[in-house]
Amino acid sequence: MTEPTLIQQQLCTPVLRRSFRKPYPAAVRGEGVYVWDGDGNRYLDFSGSAAVNFIGHGVREIADAMVEQARQLEFVHTSQFTTPVAEEFAAELLDFAGDHFRGGAVYFTCGGSESVETALKLARQYQVEIGEKKRHQILSRQQSYHGSTLGALSVSGNKKRREIYLPMVREVEHIGIPYCYRCAFDCTDSCYNCGQQYAAELERAIQTAKGQAAGFIFEPMSGATLGAVTPPPGYLQAIAEICQRHGVLLIADEVMTGMGRTGRNFAVEHWGVAPDILVTAKGLSSGYAPLGAVIASKKVVDAIAVGSGAFLHGFTYNAHPVSVAAGRAVLRRMRSLKLVHAADSQSEGTAGSALNHALESLRDLDAVGDVRGLGLLCGVEFVADKKTKSPFPAEKNFAGLVGQACSRRGLLVYPMQGCVDGVAGDHLLIAPPAVITPEQNSWAVEQIRAAVVECGDL
Repeated sequence: MTEPTLIQQQLCTPVLRRSFRKPYPAAVRGEGVYVWDGDGNRYLDFSGSAAVNFIGHGVREIADAMVEQARQLEFVHTSQFTTPVAEEFAAELLDFAGDHFRGGAVYFTCGGSESVETALKLARQYQVEIGEKKRHQILSRQQSYHGSTLGALSVSGNKKRREIYLPMVREVEHIGIPYCYRCAFDCTDSCYNCGQQYAAELERAIQTAKGQAAGFIFEPMSGATLGAVTPPPGYLQAIAEICQRHGVLLIADEVMTGMGRTGRNFAVEHWGVAPDILVTAKGLSSGYAPLGAVIASKKVVDAIAVGSGAFLHGFTYNAHPVSVAAGRAVLRRMRSLKLVHAADSQSEGTAGSALNHALESLRDLDAVGDVRGLGLLCGVEFVADKKTKSPFPAEKNFAGLVGQACSRRGLLVYPMQGCVDGVAGDHLLIAPPAVITPEQNSWAVEQIRAAVVECGDL
């Protein structure tokens, strides 16, 4: 092992940061769409941190709700107590999730990865409870990302985040994912046919599993890995029908897309799909506290309730009263300010519509191959050649360079690599808070344009 360089030594701190190779400014304050660092620099949070903040930074009523709960009761363990705040918020969240989840139940966690782990175990136990003990396999998709814990990583198809942990993860079947900008099939019919061909891969995978498939987990829209890729018409309806016909639970990972981000309460509503299990986090508390949730349908809950009577799973901090209080306050603010509607890009005059219109203006740039998304979750993909759609060399890290150039201009974006094959391919994920104004949208897109032009000249 080589000795750390002087710069690396200077960047070492008591905090084990994500990188030893770059400095991180110290964030000290947030308000609305802005974050300030310790040197007084202001940044427009055009990525919602990591598609987390939906209601805006620095909302006092959320902090007040957390303080009030902490003063009254800071923590109890769920093996001994429930709490009024958890019961009340669970009821509100079931209502928010819609009629399909009427009679269901909510399992609160500390975030997305924990929620995915919970959903995987819940799917397995459901199958055992109904007498399908051989069903244990979870099917997933290539180029997906479901979390950093080993179980969540095993069902993830993100090559870069999996590779060094492959000896530790359980291998699962990963089928193809519709990605119309780079589709492997004929897309001349608005991608309907290709969607059916991708759905047919799921059918074949279930058949190959020979009765051992317990669930299929999917992101209604891709998150960071592909950058807000939306499914082709009919695709989600097809996979839902296939799962139902084969007795495989449909698990929607809405960690990133849920809680209003796409202009619907949950993204599956765009396509009229009703999953058996729905996973959410990020916007659930808008970042004010660590919080995730697994929303289970009545079918799943009843199987355990009338079967063994106990879900064999738990975390010390699940349904933490202070975190749950934050989530409840966030949902109430979302409803009072009608922020889900504000995120709707299909309605004129909304923040979502303004964002999508502004981003579309980037298509004339030589380095911009595609602009996509729904609501306040959008992606901008970069290419070295528009005609061939060939990506920049991975070692160039074009998206990272654009992200740095944006940061120098006071704009925070979410740069990612690997959208083409897991290694090559650059894009930005854009996911601002729903309180962003048209003027702020326009300014932010101007900074992206300037950053892309700057990096294209390097």
